[in-house]
Parts: sequence; C-alpha cells; structure tokens
Amino acid sequence: MGTRPWVAALFLLPALVLLGALVVYPIGYTTWRSLYDAGGARFVGLENYGSVFSDDSTFTALKNTAIWVAVAPALATGLGLIFAVLTERVSWGTAFKLIVFMPMVISMLAAGIIFRLVYDADPSRGVANAVIVGVHDTFAASSAYPGAKPRPGGDITATSGGSYTTKSTAQPGTPVALPLIGIPAAKLPAGTQDAKTASGSGLTGTVWLDFAPGGGGKPGVVDQGEEALKGVEVQAVKGGKVVATAKSAADGTFSLPASAAGAQLRLPSSNFAQPYSGVDWLGPSLVTPAIIGSYIWMWAGFAMVLIAAGLAGVPRELMEAARVDGANEWQVFRKVTVPLLAPVLIVVLVTLMINVMKVFDLVYIIAPQPSQPAANVLALQLYVSSFGGGNNQGLGSAIGVILLLLVIPVMAFNIRRLRRERRR
Repeated sequence: MGTRPWVAALFLLPALVLLGALVVYPIGYTTWRSLYDAGGARFVGLENYGSVFSDDSTFTALKNTAIWVAVAPALATGLGLIFAVLTERVSWGTAFKLIVFMPMVISMLAAGIIFRLVYDADPSRGVANAVIVGVHDTFAASSAYPGAKPRPGGDITATSGGSYTTKSTAQPGTPVALPLIGIPAAKLPAGTQDAKTASGSGLTGTVWLDFAPGGGGKPGVVDQGEEALKGVEVQAVKGGKVVATAKSAADGTFSLPASAAGAQLRLPSSNFAQPYSGVDWLGPSLVTPAIIGSYIWMWAGFAMVLIAAGLAGVPRELMEAARVDGANEWQVFRKVTVPLLAPVLIVVLVTLMINVMKVFDLVYIIAPQPSQPAANVLALQLYVSSFGGGNNQGLGSAIGVILLLLVIPVMAFNIRRLRRERRR
C-alpha cells in the first residue's frame, strides 16, 4: 500500500509486545525450566521427559488424554451434527437449539459441581442413579428385609448364595421357629403386627424379629411385643431340591403342605439382599467415561451451532435432486449432507481436539480423591506436579512442553486447511 515499514512496525508493536509477553516468553521459559530439577538449580537435561513416560501417574494421564482426544471430540461433533439436522425438521427447532446450547454459558467449574451431584452414588441425591434405581426396581422386586440374619448359635446356619437353612428337619405338629435379627425395628414396614406362635397339626412355623422392645425375652421364642416379619419366603428343601414354598403371613406364621415333612427349611437370599443402589459412576473404572459425558453435555451445543450455520449454506437443490433420483433420507444425509458439511465438521473436530487436550476443571472437580488418579489427564498432572503437592516444576514444565508438542500438529493441520480453502 506504499506505507513505510517503520510505520507498520509501530502499529504492530503493541500486539507484538503482548504476544511476546503472553505467548513467546512463557513457551521459552517453560522449555528452559523443563531441563532443570525440581528446585531449578541443577541442570538435568532430558531427565524430566524420561520421568513423564516412566512415572505411573504421568503415564496414566497421557493414556487418558489420548482417550479424551479420540472419543470426546468425535462424540460431540456427531451429536452436534444430528442435532443440527434434526432441528431443521421440527417447528420448535430454535427453542431446541437454545436448550442444547445453554450449557455453553455455564463455566467448567459450575458444570463440574453440577455433574458431581448428578453422579452421586446415593440415589436420593444423584440423578443418574435415581433414574437407574427407579428403572431397576420397576422390573425387579426389592428384598423384604435387607440385612436380616439369624441369631448366632441357633438352629439356622448360613448356606451358599447368602441363604439360611435350618439344621433340623420340619415335622408336622412341631412348629418351626425362624427367628431373625439385624433389622432396626424403626425400619419395619408400617402396620407390622405382633408375632404369633404357629399352631395346628400341619407343617407350620413363624418368622419374626427376635427382639423385644426394652430388652428381655428369651432367644428363639416368640415373646410378647416381638414383631412379625411379613412376606418372607420359606422353602422346603429335600435332597438339594425345593419341594414346597410358602410366605409368612402378617403375624409371621406360615404353612407348608404335608409333602414337605422331613425337609429342611431355607430362607433364600432374596429375602435379605441389600437394595440396588445404582452404578458407581465415579469409581476408578467409570470415572473417565462419566467425565467425558459431562464434557459432551457442554460442548455438543457448540458443535450444533457451528454445523447448523454450515448447513444453512448447503444448496437445497442438491438434496432435492438426490430425492428425485430415488435416494432415501439416510442416503441423502450420508452421501450429500455430510460431504458438503465436511469443512465445517473438520473445523469443529479440530477445535474440540485442541480443547480436550487442555481439559482440567472437569476432572479436578468431578473425580473424587480416591478416583482422581484413574481419571488423571496431562493438564491435571501438570498442576499436581508443579503446584498440587508435587512441587516439581521441572517435571510440570516438561508436561507443558509435551502438551504443546501434541497441539502443534493439530494446529498445523488447521492452518494448512485454512490456506487451501483461501486459495479456492
């Protein structure tokens, strides 16, 4: 344009100073610091880089970062593509876009706190486990008295599978006593009646809570004030086979057919199993997929908005021509829409790949302390090594340099792609 070089340099100087202070100098200092020990006084060369690949926690962080890069951007981009295509086909597409994009306005810190509660192991607080437990309990009956067990030293002994079986055999005319303990009286179902001793000439018995309020009473005997256990399944077993079953009534009594004479009575484990409490989302085996799920919840809206903008520029004539030629909707989507959106999809994918390499907040907040080593990523390991108790800024600087080296190929690919598109 004929402008003098020194004038252009003068206008560029403020930006160059900021770029040097905020980008160039930190990169250079971090690279130099990675060659020294924890205190920064002794030159160790590439020793810190060797520690990155030999230390178990750092190697786990490197492996988890690779999982993040391979899974999270692809899933977020795929969901964004599906949302963008579907919102064009519904009248309330704008409202749907607003709802899906809304998590983007939430900070990583706030999102981490939200999903720490969502993944809480207690179904009464964690939404994820509340849904799973609700579905499970719809199709599977819960146990009648979780945690109940026979009194030690009695006629009932523990058998395989968590069940309890009598040592003696049942005989007609002799009521069988099946006393249980281990259940707080306050947790018995509402309307529980007092237990009664079974009577009659048949094969009968009583299942009850062998605990009298205020103490006292005789073990193994139905005392006044002791409460019945209603709905307990009792099995008559002969030769390892169940020949008859019965359930205790409201007063705890039960009756078996005469064919069960001489059988041992078994209380199956289904009577005492602990209630289903859901999935351990934040345990070592599932913590990384759980955190990736929270990341996708936040960033799928970002992908959807960019892809929807690209979709708005796709020529509708091509889609209509494909339909006229006999293509169904799936073929139009796969062979027309996706190829035309390829540049936008690459932009979104590359942006998210760079973003997940720096993920720190979600892992630090969502993963509880016992599971944090299993969910570790490079950005978190950098912080832990340098400031979170490790106090080894040499190792932390080496991790920072490795993160930079991992990002450079993705950035170089993005720059080359932008230059190719500019030439077109």
